[in-house]
Amino acid sequence: MNRMVLVLLAWVIVTVPALGQNSPPTVYAESFRRGSTRITEEGFDLKLTPENASYRERIKDPQGKDCYELTIAPVMPGGDVKVTSWNVTLRDLRHSFYRNVLMAEQTPSDEAKNNVFWLNPKQSAPVPLRARRIMKIEDFYMVIQVKDLHFTPLDSPYLDSMAISFALTNSDPRTSQ
Repeated sequence: MNRMVLVLLAWVIVTVPALGQNSPPTVYAESFRRGSTRITEEGFDLKLTPENASYRERIKDPQGKDCYELTIAPVMPGGDVKVTSWNVTLRDLRHSFYRNVLMAEQTPSDEAKNNVFWLNPKQSAPVPLRARRIMKIEDFYMVIQVKDLHFTPLDSPYLDSMAISFALTNSDPRTSQ
């Protein structure tokens, strides 16, 4: 009986920390863009490849008016045709001088909260690639989560696909977990 308790205790000690490591970290930030705009809630998944590397969608308010434009664009350094990462931008259509409201500050910085838009697979990236990224913009939230990625060849810095999940909600996703 005591041996069984010891085995069970050893299993708990080994397994419980490993369970916590499987869940991706969450990075939360609030946009510099303040206001009371709410949006039509939606969620969708995308699979981006070098051949299908960009995505664009208009985000509507509850009255059906376009208020933001979501764009996902590849990063191809040096004019290369190979993708090293993707950038997500959310442009305020009512105020064109706000080029990307998925930043905590309008001035670029290396802080994680200012880089939730950059889907960068490098180990040194400000935000871990598989982190659940939550950004509050005005009175709504965007959640971005990289679900899968693939390099070709495997030890290459070049991505041949990335699967991403997006959610737009008017409720704080941290409280509805």
